[in-house]
Amino acid sequence: MNETRTRVVTVGEVMIELARGADGRFGLSCGGDAFNTAIYLARAGVPVAHATALGDDLYSDRIFALAAAESVAGDLMLRRPGRLPGVYIADTGPDGAQIVHAWREGAPARELFDAADWATIAEGLMGARLIYFSGITLSLYSNTGLGRFLAVVELARKNGTRVVFDGNFRARGWNGDLGRTRAVYMEALKRVDLALPTFEDEALLWGDPSPETTIARLQAFGIGEIVVKNGSKGALLATAERKEHVPVPEIVVPVDRTAAGDGFNAGYLAARLAGRPPLEAAGLAHRLAADVIRHRGAIVPRTETVMH
Repeated sequence: MNETRTRVVTVGEVMIELARGADGRFGLSCGGDAFNTAIYLARAGVPVAHATALGDDLYSDRIFALAAAESVAGDLMLRRPGRLPGVYIADTGPDGAQIVHAWREGAPARELFDAADWATIAEGLMGARLIYFSGITLSLYSNTGLGRFLAVVELARKNGTRVVFDGNFRARGWNGDLGRTRAVYMEALKRVDLALPTFEDEALLWGDPSPETTIARLQAFGIGEIVVKNGSKGALLATAERKEHVPVPEIVVPVDRTAAGDGFNAGYLAARLAGRPPLEAAGLAHRLAADVIRHRGAIVPRTETVMH
């Protein structure tokens, strides 16, 4: 990976999280798929900044404070006077399956690339060692915003930045418009070096019957490194040299699956950025994901995170 730049930039929304605890009560926190990955990357010692927009309210202040406490740089987290971040409720079913309801239509993060100061974000992306974003990130933006974001990603990539994408498909974020979703994803995939999709999402969006099908479809875009996450069934890794199944080290009964994929992605990227080979990185990613699902909420308490 590119050694001439120093930090990863993750792009996406940060929302207020209300997560149900073991006692049935809801606790206040915050989360967002790319932001979760940023925190776990920072805990692994990776220099990282998060790009988003927030309000000037008390809860936005707390998000900034959390980012600072976790060593996630906040210079690309813009403030919007009079605005409020989105809110989501995270609950779990009897089997640990995630149930999420979100209120985010007026969140300032949705206008990150529509506002007059979007060039500040563009500059930050251009200086990144690696840009990380997801399908949820893409679902936030208008067509104008998407055009600007993908143009900057393309230019940064031409200048040596690596681009990492997690499909992370959520139908509600796209108002059920699969045609637009697929069109946007295909434009994004043309600019991706490393893909970290979840098979369940790929099956829903593309009708993929197997992880092998997902690999073949993504390789058709010229993506040279792919890891398809498949829960307790492990992951399928594909590079130019090999394709190999990577089983989970142990089966963990999940307390809460929230952010399991975000943790996996952070574990994988931290290992790859440290120079570890893909197969070893996938094994380490499984271990971090297992740590995440043993706890409730998106962000595991710092004292209970095991970075291998």
